[in-house]
Amino acid sequence: MCGIVGIRRLDGREVDPALLRRMTDQLVHRGPDDQGYWHESGIGFGHRRLSIIDLEGSRQPMQAGPHTICFNGEIFNYQELRKSLQSGGYQFQTNGDTEVLLALYKSEGLEGVRKTNGQFAYAIWDATKDELILHRDRLGVSPLYYYWDGQVFLFASEIKALLPAIEGGGQVDEGSLKEYLAYRSVPAPYTLFDGIRKLEAGCRLRLDKSGAVRIEPWWSLPTAAADESISASEAVQGVETSLRDAVSRRLVADVPVGTYLSGGVDSSLITAMTSQLMGGGRVETFSAGFGDPRYDELPYAREVSKALGTAHHELIIEPGNFQDLWSKLTWHRDAPISEPADIAIYQLASQASSHVKVLLSGEGADELFAGYPKYAWAERVKVVDLLPAGLREAGFKALERMIPRRAAKARIALRAMAARNESDRFQAWFAPFTSYERDALIDGEERAQHRAITARAQGDTIQRMLYNDCHAWLTDNLLERGDRMAMAASVESRPPFLDHELVELAARLPSNVKLRGGATKWVVKEVARRHLPASIVDRRKVGFRVPLDSWFRGELRNMAGDMLLGHNSFVASRMNRDVIERMLKDHQSERRDEEIRIWTLLCLEVWHEVFFRGGAPSA
Repeated sequence: MCGIVGIRRLDGREVDPALLRRMTDQLVHRGPDDQGYWHESGIGFGHRRLSIIDLEGSRQPMQAGPHTICFNGEIFNYQELRKSLQSGGYQFQTNGDTEVLLALYKSEGLEGVRKTNGQFAYAIWDATKDELILHRDRLGVSPLYYYWDGQVFLFASEIKALLPAIEGGGQVDEGSLKEYLAYRSVPAPYTLFDGIRKLEAGCRLRLDKSGAVRIEPWWSLPTAAADESISASEAVQGVETSLRDAVSRRLVADVPVGTYLSGGVDSSLITAMTSQLMGGGRVETFSAGFGDPRYDELPYAREVSKALGTAHHELIIEPGNFQDLWSKLTWHRDAPISEPADIAIYQLASQASSHVKVLLSGEGADELFAGYPKYAWAERVKVVDLLPAGLREAGFKALERMIPRRAAKARIALRAMAARNESDRFQAWFAPFTSYERDALIDGEERAQHRAITARAQGDTIQRMLYNDCHAWLTDNLLERGDRMAMAASVESRPPFLDHELVELAARLPSNVKLRGGATKWVVKEVARRHLPASIVDRRKVGFRVPLDSWFRGELRNMAGDMLLGHNSFVASRMNRDVIERMLKDHQSERRDEEIRIWTLLCLEVWHEVFFRGGAPSA
């Protein structure tokens, strides 16, 4: 991956090279190996390079006649595309994937992107049309942001690179605060910064010489009904073949490649296939633990490493690591740290950077193949729609208060059952604050993006739920996290499960091979049985958990109270202080486990401190 920025002026003024350089300097971590700049007549690009393919060539921005490209990401099938373009007469000057993208545009125009298999965000300036074109990959693995005030258009891989060019350095988008409380992130196209937008996954943006902006999808997650004729054995074989191809494609690199290894099914299966495809070479694997036996998966990671013969590395995360890194990683994230595990992922990537430049991850398997416990609950709770909304909300809220603190999954299910409609319910399974809790905490209406996503979803409950999670939870939360935390350490993260061919296959599979006999992610686990010990495949799902519940009653207790209730608190100034105070007291008394809600508010406070009160580290 790399970092890209750009300026397009339509006010008759020239691009300031010094400003272009200041913007690009914010992305040094994304590309420590090289830098490049290009500008002419109201248009300019800046590039920071992390060299993965064609290490000595493929410098950017790259020009070919009237066309200029600035590219972040990887095109995994670039060699096949290159051969096809050469047979059509194109003469290549480099050996990398950047020129392949440019040649594809020159040969096939906007539709050429459909032939790519990769993760990417790129800009092309077409001087023949005076048109700027941005593309983002199908699933949104690579980030891309933009700002447009009617005179100057800006784009960048990260928000922080836009801020030097925006008067005042940006302001808080108050309308996004309530959405943040629902997702721990802000769904595209919005962000927490006023006027700064996120190009949605699978979309292109076109800016013409008149200043007209057009945003259009070039790929979308399939919504057609599943193919019920696919048998269980066909599903297992199809997923195995497609996943192996996806892993093979993601090993394309001129630098060492390793894997995250949590000890769970997804990362272990990716590691097993990587080991097989590398032809006996030892795979570098990386795992983190938290010193808490409730969540520590290090023993399982060691078991997988021993079985596969990997070169294994471990680290332990402690409460002090959170305080030391919180501000720095919030700056890298451009947003509140959405998941407590973000800090662990950064430290893993930092450790890995001494050994590899690319890490394969298991991200996406849960959202494609129904891997979370909530999917098993979903079929059971849909009958609650037969109850009147008011009765449902009051009744299940009362039941939730009676549930013991240790029964966390049952509490989440009750919170989902109390939701006002299906859209709110899908959201509630992951929401730190339910819709009624958000209303109690902050005034204002929520935007309708999630309802629009739910309206597009089709099929049975599981299919609609997966469609929602791929759009809101995966793209805007997990993939942003994965990109930023890895790139903060100058490491590229590649998730094979999000190969679009595998994604399209997953969408065709019937729900009964994803959720089967109460077993979540059944088809993936059946593939895994062919490659991993049964003790790994059949063990209870833990997830990459951080013991925040005990930390917020111990080492981080005073910090949480000071930040959320102090007289300078941004959160307290925007939200109901009484609700926040009651939340903290309930957690300390162990009457309720409020760890994720406390975390969500603390991260918002740190984000405001970093970007609006001078707490940001230097680039």
